[in-house]
Amino acid sequence: MKKLLLILFVIQLPFLAKGQIQEGKFIYDQLYSAALENIGGEAPTRRVSVYLPPGYDTSTDSYPVIYYLHGITQSDSSLIAENKIDKMLNKAIAEGKIRPMIFVMCDQYTLYRGSFYTNSSLTGNWSDFTAKDLVGYVDEKYRTISDRESRGIAGHSMGGHGAIKLGMLFPEVFASVYALSPYVLGLEKDYGTKGDAYRQAQSIKSRDTLINGFKFLNANAVVAVGRAFSPNPNKPPFYADLPYTYEGDSLIVDQKVLDLWNKNLPNEMIKDHVSNLKSLKAIKLDWGRDDFFTHIPPTSRIFSEKLKAFEIDHFAEEYNGSHLDKIYTEDGRFMNDLLPFFNTYLKFE
Repeated sequence: MKKLLLILFVIQLPFLAKGQIQEGKFIYDQLYSAALENIGGEAPTRRVSVYLPPGYDTSTDSYPVIYYLHGITQSDSSLIAENKIDKMLNKAIAEGKIRPMIFVMCDQYTLYRGSFYTNSSLTGNWSDFTAKDLVGYVDEKYRTISDRESRGIAGHSMGGHGAIKLGMLFPEVFASVYALSPYVLGLEKDYGTKGDAYRQAQSIKSRDTLINGFKFLNANAVVAVGRAFSPNPNKPPFYADLPYTYEGDSLIVDQKVLDLWNKNLPNEMIKDHVSNLKSLKAIKLDWGRDDFFTHIPPTSRIFSEKLKAFEIDHFAEEYNGSHLDKIYTEDGRFMNDLLPFFNTYLKFE
């Protein structure tokens, strides 16, 4: 009887194993970068979270890499803790939505809650750090396929802004780009002259007030953009110039500052980076038509229209949703659109 039970148990083991999801794991590193040395008080050593897929430790295979950029107020660790990125990657691989790949996130949370993935004389060179130092570090330490066609860059919100910008600036590093609800591609609606972000930023006098919760998030964002695009080390308390200020009810436009912003806003950058954009293997952006950041739908449409005008191939999709509600759920865009996109366009060998 014991022998029979043992035989039955051994026979059942493969069937039990099939029902279990093999798990990859995140490795947490610290990366110092001279590119991030700065006068603005930001730490030049950043946490890096590297997801290694199931089988990484027992094989000699090399893998393509997705670099995923987080949004304003977020970090790599918050995406893992709150949105269970690791579980979604495990599930996507187990269900065959994607082949095993490496997935990299890095903490780019700053004193004003976001770097905008931009080189700044005040806060450090975040574009260079991401595209050069971070990629170089990952290629050196892990078994990556160190080829542009095996690297994708993506992100949500401010991370979508960064993915588009870095894809535009570094097509020799990344060949595929996906932006979810890309943030501040241009200045419209809540981040244009009709919004209250600049008036609020002008009236707030301390960082503690500005970054306290979400009450002044739009003001916080334009200050963070100013520190990235138009830093001014001689202008406390935020050490940044803004393109729009007010004298009473009168709007004052600082054209020199606005020109600096336009050099860094993706919608205005397209015309100077057409050949780079055409060299990318695949570009996709999507956004919810009811996004509570009201600039995102029109600026995303404008970005797509400008790509069309320059005959730059891309995918663009507007769906029923807001900023967060259809991103990190099991039926959301991250799992069912972004990951399969890279499974299609990344080179796996």
